[in-house]
Amino acid sequence: MNIRIAGPQDAAVIHRLICMLAEYEREPDAVETTPARLHQQLGMERPPFECLLAEWEGEVVGFALFFHNYSTWRGRQGLYLEDLFVPPEHRRRGVGRALLRALAALAVQRDCARMEWSVLNWNELAHGFYRQLGAVPMEEWTVWRLTGDALHALAEERGGPGSEAIF
Repeated sequence: MNIRIAGPQDAAVIHRLICMLAEYEREPDAVETTPARLHQQLGMERPPFECLLAEWEGEVVGFALFFHNYSTWRGRQGLYLEDLFVPPEHRRRGVGRALLRALAALAVQRDCARMEWSVLNWNELAHGFYRQLGAVPMEEWTVWRLTGDALHALAEERGGPGSEAIF
């Protein structure tokens, strides 16, 4: 198995894996991105994400898509794993573990304070897998999200302190 950093030329395979992940997570119609958008983003001077690809006998058999966040308490960047996916037919070969090991090595090399990710509550297989690695769920924390109409409504809200944007 080979783990490598993806480039713009890998946009189509990354998109395919994203679509497979969305189907696995019971959201097959949720993917809005396109191979063209991924290609453009991966070609940027400062891409908004990075991606590791696992190859088995020349075939891409999994991916880990990530970006950096920041810990104010530790004063260092962290690594946020947005997506980790290995298609079912390629599981139980150590692909997921190899991707996470490579990601952890990259986090250590970049002096990251931590590595984090979110896991669906119903995905008990993933919970067990991550616990075996020594990862722990952040029981006291709940992920909150603002999207779509609510995001736009807040951005367009007028009046009160901070109503005049500084940018």
